[in-house]
Amino acid sequence: VEAIRRGAQDYLLKPILFDDLLHKIDHLLTHRQIAWENQFLRSQVERQWDFENLVGRSAAMREVMNLVRRVAPTPSTVLITGESGVGKEVVARAIHHFSEYRDRIFLPINCGAIPETLLESQLFGHMRGSFTGAIANQEGLFQRARGGTIFLDEIADMPLSLQVKLLRAIEAKEILPIGATTPIRVEVRIIAATNHDLKKAVEEGRFREDLYYRLNVFNIEIPPLRERREDIPLLVEHFIRIHNRELKKNFKGVDSATMKLLMSLPWKGNVRELDNVIEHAMILGSGDWITVRDLPRALQQDVGVEPEIPDTDNLREALRAFEKAHIQSVLAKCQQDKRQAAQRLGVSLSSLYRKMEELGIPLQAERSVLE
Repeated sequence: VEAIRRGAQDYLLKPILFDDLLHKIDHLLTHRQIAWENQFLRSQVERQWDFENLVGRSAAMREVMNLVRRVAPTPSTVLITGESGVGKEVVARAIHHFSEYRDRIFLPINCGAIPETLLESQLFGHMRGSFTGAIANQEGLFQRARGGTIFLDEIADMPLSLQVKLLRAIEAKEILPIGATTPIRVEVRIIAATNHDLKKAVEEGRFREDLYYRLNVFNIEIPPLRERREDIPLLVEHFIRIHNRELKKNFKGVDSATMKLLMSLPWKGNVRELDNVIEHAMILGSGDWITVRDLPRALQQDVGVEPEIPDTDNLREALRAFEKAHIQSVLAKCQQDKRQAAQRLGVSLSSLYRKMEELGIPLQAERSVLE
């Protein structure tokens, strides 16, 4: 017993039988092989999440990746914010896979997609006979995720009555299943996400202030795709690689006209919308390259003025030139009204000014208008 406690994998009783010895050796070798395979698979998963799922070269996405690496090794609660479709669950999974919880389960749940009566049971479990239809004890996600990570998506939609129970789970690390009288100890890493303004929800009484501060220990905000258009070519390449495997296709990429179109769209559905568009195009398309005619008709109708991309093989220079030409085109349409141009571009006014400074677009036109 003492040897096992100190780390021994197995033991033999005297007198030692040769068959028992062979059996123990075979068992230990199998155990070691499984351990090696698990270690290899874990390294593969980490590499996959590092280089394939968190896609982007923009400064904003580099900052998101940096925050993921910093918070992942800690047990801290994380709140991920951003518009619908920006990739909040992808970031949550990356945090899990870079953490000490990586060998345990990752359980996601959409708090806004399940009725309140079912959500409590899903999260915290129930005891037999606690309500009609409860014919047996059932563990909730907090029990099933013991030692792992639970991802609470759309946390702003959680009913106030359940927010109290969630607060207790975070503060006391214990839950009370429906119909139970004795709390159950749980150790889980909690990551929450929302596309709503939680501060505003707190002010309006729709979200508990104490829970907000418990969740918002470490915040990661993911910017919308329209504010990081330089990530679009990488994302397109990423989705083509994924859907080539799924659809058993062999597309090499998109042609230049299609890329110009994709770079000019508003992407209100963000990365999820781009993914769906690429999958749609690959289903319809044939040959080596995706063309404009493979895209959904609605997107083709949304295209307005398409600034020319200069004839250069350097992708970074081409993207920079496209952004500059597109912003100048929109500014001209708005008669240099920066606020109106920012609205049409789908970015904040401060983001527009920052981008203009970065691209070397002068502000003189604005001064002449004011004069």
